Amino acid sequence: MAQLVDESQLMYDNWEPKTKNRFLLTIDGIPSFIIKTAGRPKFTSNRIVIDHINTQRYLKGKTVWETIGITLYDPISPSGTQATMEWLRLHHESATGRDGYNDFYKKDIGVLVLGPSGDKVEQWTLKGTFMTDGDFGDLDWADDEPLDIQLTLSYDYALLQY
Repeated sequence: MAQLVDESQLMYDNWEPKTKNRFLLTIDGIPSFIIKTAGRPKFTSNRIVIDHINTQRYLKGKTVWETIGITLYDPISPSGTQATMEWLRLHHESATGRDGYNDFYKKDIGVLVLGPSGDKVEQWTLKGTFMTDGDFGDLDWADDEPLDIQLTLSYDYALLQY
């Protein structure tokens, strides 16, 4: 038998969507205002197959936090390239070939989603974040667009505070 729904559930309910353009990303050593775009945390839960006679059952395996991409503006001052290279030097020093200890190059970064009045409505902490890929962009005599920097970040896990 069909169950009737409460009338109040059918009516318009006032709500405010989160928008993509209201965010801050906080990374020690990189000014927040040069961060142009940022991904939110992503995960994949692996699937384990349990075979039994001629059927299969599935269980959740390991959960893996996927990489995210960020894009930085590259102003003359403060230089996005310089800020990125300072962090990269903690990963690997090109001049000497020395790699850094993970305690030096891994950072906890914050992803803040803001409400219309600038209040924090969502806060993530990405634990143990480091760079896995970087692209300082291309130069082109025919293009007058600003330079930007593309980075791929890997992290151990993500925590949602609220």
